[in-house]
Amino acid sequence: MTALFGPTDAQQRAAALREAGASGVFTFEGPHDVFTPLTLASTVGGLDLMTNVAIAFPRNPIHLAHQAIDHQVLSGGRFTLGLGTQIRTQIEKRFGAAFDRPVARMTELVGALRDIFATWSTGERLDFRGEFYRHTLMTPNFTPRVMPETLPPIYVGALGPRLTRATAEVADGLLVMPFGSKRFLHEVTLRNVTEGLAAAGRDRSDLAIVPEIIVSVTSDANPDHASTRQLLAFYGSTPAYRPVLDTHGWGDLQPELHALSKQGRWREMGGLIDDDVLHTIAACGTPAQVAAHIADRVAGVADDVCIYQPGPIDVGALAQIVDALRT
Repeated sequence: MTALFGPTDAQQRAAALREAGASGVFTFEGPHDVFTPLTLASTVGGLDLMTNVAIAFPRNPIHLAHQAIDHQVLSGGRFTLGLGTQIRTQIEKRFGAAFDRPVARMTELVGALRDIFATWSTGERLDFRGEFYRHTLMTPNFTPRVMPETLPPIYVGALGPRLTRATAEVADGLLVMPFGSKRFLHEVTLRNVTEGLAAAGRDRSDLAIVPEIIVSVTSDANPDHASTRQLLAFYGSTPAYRPVLDTHGWGDLQPELHALSKQGRWREMGGLIDDDVLHTIAACGTPAQVAAHIADRVAGVADDVCIYQPGPIDVGALAQIVDALRT
């Protein structure tokens, strides 16, 4: 799967990506609404659709449930609701929503969604009473008139140990955050997944694992991967992502990047991402080199892969990456 970047060209880009061999498209919570491009892409057909991710806490479970069911119907059963917590600063200062106890809140939200889906599917009374969410009324007027044959799966994006374990306990899939590495995935993420599955009495087959990998194809316009270095610097400045850097002995980079971000010195931050950091966290180079990085990183782990482009890459290059991954 790979990304759509906004609503204005969603249909055309989705069609081009399908022709390039992509199995599906996803959206992220950025400068545009996360659902609108997928609504448009559903008209193309033949593609899986996923929010990767919809920020959960500013939204009510009923809103999310309606969006999920509608897109599952529009896509003919090919929609996945991917949810994320974001970080405290963004939730409280940008969205003006509550962030307290995010792991417990996300776990409860998944439970609320499942109860809402069950009520719409079976007609049973809605009676969800949690610490964060309460849903005790659902009349026929507000029940979807068309329900899909299969309910949309619920995936959660996670990086930290507690949320990763909780995701393995309650969700249908884990979206492995793009700021990562082979070592972090295999040594840290999988350990927490195993612990979460065991705590819930679940098997590995009960949880899809979908790594998202930042991809940067070398070209005349992108010889030194400057935009990718900037993206990694942005992620790396966030305390929540320091564990990835710590895994490789680069933990001291995080406060340095954070200090520059506080001063608004965004352009300087990318200069701190050296080639070791760049090529460990992102898949960079020719399409063949990118595909080799991805295949090595996710071997024996991934049920699917999401290709994260800092900006739209050439569709022909994307097709070469997809072809190489399928061989």
